[in-house]
Amino acid sequence: MPLPQHTTHIRPEWIDSNGHMNLAYYVLVFDQATDAVFDALGIGNAYRAASGNSCFVAEAHTLYEREVTEGEPVLVATRLLAVDAKRLHFVHEMRHARSGERVALHELLCLHIDMRERRTAPWPPAQRAALEAAVAAESVLPTPRGVGRRVGQKPDKRAG
Repeated sequence: MPLPQHTTHIRPEWIDSNGHMNLAYYVLVFDQATDAVFDALGIGNAYRAASGNSCFVAEAHTLYEREVTEGEPVLVATRLLAVDAKRLHFVHEMRHARSGERVALHELLCLHIDMRERRTAPWPPAQRAALEAAVAAESVLPTPRGVGRRVGQKPDKRAG
């Protein structure tokens, strides 16, 4: 099952004083994509209501690579990278919908949570099997550039 792609246009209220989309709204668009993907995988709103379980983001890393401005169309594609007993690792790539140029990358690690206990809990067997199947199906795809990258500066070889 291919994962859904999320498309939107950059809204006027998302533009900051620099004339481009504010960083907070990149994360908003990525979060909307997460909701659509989680619903398609059976771990979204209906799952939360029926099971009392949810997913919390434990870690996120965003690379901002290109400015986008008011009215521009963007498309977010998602790739599942790994799943284990309680975690799901995935990445979103935002591209300009016309040029195809990558705008940003958003890598996340989510924890499966029992909402009654507010603690991590193992995926139920059906959800884990579905997630493992989706990860396996996508494992033939190349890992997007920037996945696993850490924040930091390279040493300045000229300093000294």
